[in-house]
Amino acid sequence: MKTLFIPAKINAELNEKKIESLKLPNNIAIAYSIQYKELAVKIQKILSKTYQITKIIQVLGCSKPDFPKDTQAILLIGSGRFHAVSLAMETNLPVYGLYNNSMTEISKEEIESLKTKKKASYLKFLNSDKIGILVSTKPGQENLKRALELKNSLKNKKAYILIGNNLSPSEFENFKTIDSWVNTACPRLDFDAGVINVRDISKED
Repeated sequence: MKTLFIPAKINAELNEKKIESLKLPNNIAIAYSIQYKELAVKIQKILSKTYQITKIIQVLGCSKPDFPKDTQAILLIGSGRFHAVSLAMETNLPVYGLYNNSMTEISKEEIESLKTKKKASYLKFLNSDKIGILVSTKPGQENLKRALELKNSLKNKKAYILIGNNLSPSEFENFKTIDSWVNTACPRLDFDAGVINVRDISKED
């Protein structure tokens, strides 16, 4: 059986004059979610007349992209704040979200809010006795080996490995004996309180 992949696209009108009028640092990277690829390429051509484009890259929920050192800011083309806030926190660069020809900068408050959630999740992990370790079966996200390594390293905690295709925090209430959750799949799950990414746990733990 052959698998057929049909790319999703957003049919959005591009206002070239608005794009040309954007005020950005000289060296910018352009990031986009897959639905906005064609739009991102068009925007790149417009902005390259005025700005130095250091990189153009697709971002995934589970990616942590690198950007050239001379990048001064990131322009993220897409809806929602999901990728934008994470990029801002991970890169320490100004991140601007562009949607429907309108641009907004990710605020320090949004970044600090995510940092606070991550810190609270980490403290909860440290003080929990029963840990649920999440493993995805999706290609590119599956990390059972790391989950087993973590489970074996938790000498003073009872750890359980939960494997599934779709990992949703809405299902956590079905496991009320679990005190804290460690995610080995998509790192964006840490937007939900009580979830910590495995890469954020120090080796000593």
